[in-house]
Amino acid sequence: MSIKQDLKQLMKPYYMFNILLSLSYIAFKRVPILCHNFFETDHCEFEGRETEILFFLIIVVMIRTRKAGSVSMVNYISSSFIYTKVANLILWFNADILMGIIYGIIFIFGAFLFPEPTYSGADQVIYFRGAENLNEELQKEKHTIWLITFYTVWNPACVNFAPIFAKLSNQYGLENLKFGKIDIGRHPEAAKKYQVNDSSFSKQLPTVILFKEGKEVMRRPIPDGKNNFVKFPFSEESIQNVFGLNHLFDEARNQLNTQKRLKTE
Repeated sequence: MSIKQDLKQLMKPYYMFNILLSLSYIAFKRVPILCHNFFETDHCEFEGRETEILFFLIIVVMIRTRKAGSVSMVNYISSSFIYTKVANLILWFNADILMGIIYGIIFIFGAFLFPEPTYSGADQVIYFRGAENLNEELQKEKHTIWLITFYTVWNPACVNFAPIFAKLSNQYGLENLKFGKIDIGRHPEAAKKYQVNDSSFSKQLPTVILFKEGKEVMRRPIPDGKNNFVKFPFSEESIQNVFGLNHLFDEARNQLNTQKRLKTE
């Protein structure tokens, strides 16, 4: 995603609202006119505890966004929202209990008023309704190659990956090379069957699995020798390279051409 596209994305209400919440305490504490009115003091500087909280926040955001595999400015910012808002909540409560309560109310209602935007563009993605539905489709036409994303609607990494997966489906989708998605938040039995952790602390979201002849042949992310999941950058280029989409596309297209030729003979 280009810088221009990133900036356009950040203009959406969800991002604008959360950026304002994330910067609220710093703005009210450091801008003199706001500081004098809300804190009733001429000392518009961070105190020792406030500085500690902000430094700790920076460290947490850097670690968590790197572990999430964020690959663009929007990804980094959206991945950090929960930590920055919690830090602001602590700062507001530390400064004034009433302001902390007001911030908390705004925090909660904002989540309902400004949900994170989801991808709604064109794609060739098939959405499955549970593990049984997915398994039936995998077994029905075993000559079809499937690339399936296991995701949840509330996970920022899954939301950020949605337009990338949609673009790949438009670029590589064929009759015998198909792209699918299954929401394991709504269908936890699918998460259990395909061993994908769907908890809020999961390092497996999203998970992309390649199926051939109805069987899994590759997935990302994967665990290392200590059963910790290796960070995987869910970018367009990484999916193309790791899953060999160009090779799969040529293989599937040649198979279709062969079938058409046999029908005409």
